[in-house]
Amino acid sequence: MATVSLGSPAGKWIMVSAILASAMAFIDGTALNVVLPALQQSLDAKGADLFWILNAYLLMLASLILIGGSLGDKLGRKKVFMIGIFIFITGSALCGLSPGVFYLIVFRIIQGIGGALMIPGSLSLISSSIDAKERGKAIGTWSAITTVVTVGGPVLGGALADAGLWRYIFFINIPIGIVALLILWRKVAESKDDNTDQTIDFPGAISIASGLALLTFGFLRMPAVGFNSWQVYGSLALGLLLLIVFIWIEGTSKHPMMPLNLFSNKTFSGINLLTFFLYAGLGGGMLFMSLNMVQVQGYSQLQSGLTFLPFTVLMISIARYAGAIADKKGPRLLLIIGPALAGAGLLILSFIKQTAGPSDYWTSFFPGVLVFGFGMSLTVAPLTATVMGSVSDHFSGTASGINNAMTRIANVFANAIFGALAVLFFSGAMQGELKKLSLKEKDKKTVMEQSANLGNAKVPAGIDGSNKKAVEIAYHNGFISAYGNIMRICAGLGFLGALMSAVFIRNSAVKKE
Repeated sequence: MATVSLGSPAGKWIMVSAILASAMAFIDGTALNVVLPALQQSLDAKGADLFWILNAYLLMLASLILIGGSLGDKLGRKKVFMIGIFIFITGSALCGLSPGVFYLIVFRIIQGIGGALMIPGSLSLISSSIDAKERGKAIGTWSAITTVVTVGGPVLGGALADAGLWRYIFFINIPIGIVALLILWRKVAESKDDNTDQTIDFPGAISIASGLALLTFGFLRMPAVGFNSWQVYGSLALGLLLLIVFIWIEGTSKHPMMPLNLFSNKTFSGINLLTFFLYAGLGGGMLFMSLNMVQVQGYSQLQSGLTFLPFTVLMISIARYAGAIADKKGPRLLLIIGPALAGAGLLILSFIKQTAGPSDYWTSFFPGVLVFGFGMSLTVAPLTATVMGSVSDHFSGTASGINNAMTRIANVFANAIFGALAVLFFSGAMQGELKKLSLKEKDKKTVMEQSANLGNAKVPAGIDGSNKKAVEIAYHNGFISAYGNIMRICAGLGFLGALMSAVFIRNSAVKKE
């Protein structure tokens, strides 16, 4: 298969199209976290609805991204990439036009299908088309730019949400996607493995999609009906069984979407474990930090988005150098230090209590964001390069799909599990807060019924005067308590990711270009 130089016109067009498509998908995810409070108010959505809006997309992405990567290898990376972009921008347009929560969830599913074909295609096209000697630099550039653009998503989301234009988070994908399609159509050559078997692993796709859907449903139902409900334990048990069936299918299939022999490489296994733990912590941390700032600390949504600017500056300054160091010295040390620092940043953020709002940012959120951003800046480019360097070029799309699937599955579980845990933590904290108030039992019960809405909980009608203010303070204190617990769990996941690097990743297992 012919390759091109990174500096050639063809190489530049490949990079531009890959970055545009990836940025489109990643901005959508990060910006949506910031606009959730505005979306919740506009569509009258409950707390559980928010997690479904997030997870409908992530669930389809996690379920199908493996097959998206392997389809590119088999049928043509450019072709599948373009189909994915088209489906994604169609879903985005429908999301922007959604009249209510139900329709938004359905259209987010369409977005997820497009993303599953689009996201692995961008990295696979780079890995298979760029000359081997420049591949590490290309992947590092892709990682740095897409991460910077991704972290710019909260700023864009905050500005649009404050202007009452949260729907444009979805509409903005359309012109970006059209430009990417035109570049791919006119400037980029097709890339595929002609010797690859073109059979599609439908049993594997169905089992993992169903398994993840059931697990997510079980966790999201837990706050509403409790763990003892058959809906919860039945869904969790059946979902876990289907994931075991998926592993069995992949181990016995002649045409697996996730070849298990790739995991015989300990570095490939370790880098995917690192990805799972680190991005679960990242997803949960960014979501609850945004909710805390807007719903409790008094930040506007634009101010909330701007708080991530230090992260962006660090990514611009450090990420490419980290990729170059990993190329020369090996990625292992950076992939231990980076996730550990990210975990330390999340831990610092977990100790924030009630503040005076944006005026306290520099002494409250800023130190944690700085440490967290520095850790992620050391991690992103070496992580991506290690994924692609630990397998043969023949499996570039599949490897990209697996690693992207780990990221999305981590986010699905983070949103579902942390959403359930947050409601439990919030309810427990509220019970303690209510003991301090002189409310009737009937009023205490109505106050507790708002727990599912977390930081958006409203004082029930009928409670006024000094009691109303006291209940508002109790809601804030309860959410801050739940936020602290969630952030400490996220920090632990970052530390666990660093441990995976120390145990599994070996520099000798990563191809030197």
